[in-house]
Amino acid sequence: MKNRLSRIIKPKDNRTVMLAVDHGYFMGPTSGLENIADTVNPLLPYADTLMLTRGALRNYIAPEIDIPIVLRVSGGTSILNENLLHEGIIASMEDAVRLNVSGVAFSIMVGAKYERDTLLAFSQVVDEAESLGIPVIAVTAVGKDMVRDARYMGLASRIAAEIGAHIVKTYYVEGFEKVVETCPVPVVIAGGKKTDEITALRTAFNAIEAGAVGVDMGRNIFQANNPEAMIQAVNAIVHDNHTPDEAYQILSKAKGSRFSK
Repeated sequence: MKNRLSRIIKPKDNRTVMLAVDHGYFMGPTSGLENIADTVNPLLPYADTLMLTRGALRNYIAPEIDIPIVLRVSGGTSILNENLLHEGIIASMEDAVRLNVSGVAFSIMVGAKYERDTLLAFSQVVDEAESLGIPVIAVTAVGKDMVRDARYMGLASRIAAEIGAHIVKTYYVEGFEKVVETCPVPVVIAGGKKTDEITALRTAFNAIEAGAVGVDMGRNIFQANNPEAMIQAVNAIVHDNHTPDEAYQILSKAKGSRFSK
């Protein structure tokens, strides 16, 4: 368990840059991820872990590539379903071991209609993963009608940790310090929907300042004007303590990039 955790959160600074490319499990061929191999391979030198599904891992990522894997193990509904926030278990721990993953990720829906279903399924995943020494990342999913504030994120994060999460992935909000303070396990922030680059960098910086150990960012990297420069900029904030403006210079200097604040 400790060995796997150290592959996700790097012991040298207790930080992590997770690259999330698991969107296809409910969104299908997401813009920027039509061919995951083409998108991901240039970004891997700047990522600490890669989060994706077992199908994507088997079909797009060569087994010779040395990148720690966080395997998405929740799903069951698509973006077309009005009950999108009703996920179940879609991959076994036996398959996770077969794929040599460093961790597994499961979405919980606190405050949603199917809250109980996702929390009980999450507890089952924790039990099975613990028996094999596999860390579990709880993804605190948020529906379109669910509030995003420190009180709610703190509630969802603490519940996830109490059930047995080893890492919690949640959204950065005002007062994020309280979310981190009341969660007994490491917290990483979700990148969320695509926004402009400087806003994404500022969010990452503010989260680290508030106590997060890193980011699990997807669309704000692989849908960026220059994804390779963007992940380098995020990495500079997380691991090198750069300010957003300093990190933004990486984007500005990237060949062929056209960024403006």
